[in-house]
Amino acid sequence: MHTAPAINERDSVSMMTSYGVNTLISDSGVIKYKIVTERWDVNTIKQPPRWTFERGIFLEQFDQKFHVEGYITADTAWYYEQQKLWELRGRVHIRNVNGLIFDSEELFWDGQKHEFYSHKFSKVVTPERTLQGTYFRSDEHMAHYEVTNSVGSFQSEDISGENNQQNNGQPADTTQVQPVMPQRPAATRRAATQKPKY
Repeated sequence: MHTAPAINERDSVSMMTSYGVNTLISDSGVIKYKIVTERWDVNTIKQPPRWTFERGIFLEQFDQKFHVEGYITADTAWYYEQQKLWELRGRVHIRNVNGLIFDSEELFWDGQKHEFYSHKFSKVVTPERTLQGTYFRSDEHMAHYEVTNSVGSFQSEDISGENNQQNNGQPADTTQVQPVMPQRPAATRRAATQKPKY
């Protein structure tokens, strides 16, 4: 029989708990985002140390000139300060200034690599297209993203080839439409002919 190590109460007790939070967070002297939450727990004893937002979170992201780039909401969130990693769970919703909308049940925001990713079903809606898939990765501005194992809908110009030059001069992804071959009419039943009697 194996015995688990004793649980020390201070391992799970938060160093700070705040209620009704509406605050600005900066990194290297630059305000990065605003946090609005009902409860914010900071625990520096747990490994890795983390901030916990068990009652939901609203994050507003700013550029360097303090213009709003977008916002994020989630039912639950954790921020691992040493890794600069956000883990968002439950009804994760993002909307940015370009009109992109992201929805999933999970999202990770890596502040060191400056990217978002998710391994759960995700839906991305832009003014031009809708994509859905089980793997999502994007830069943190949601300007360049990929959705794999996906299904989606596109504007007719994407398929017809109109406006298929991207900003870098490279042709955009295209879809080949195969011509439909005419089908031979189905055979019809006829009464059997009788053999002549000799």
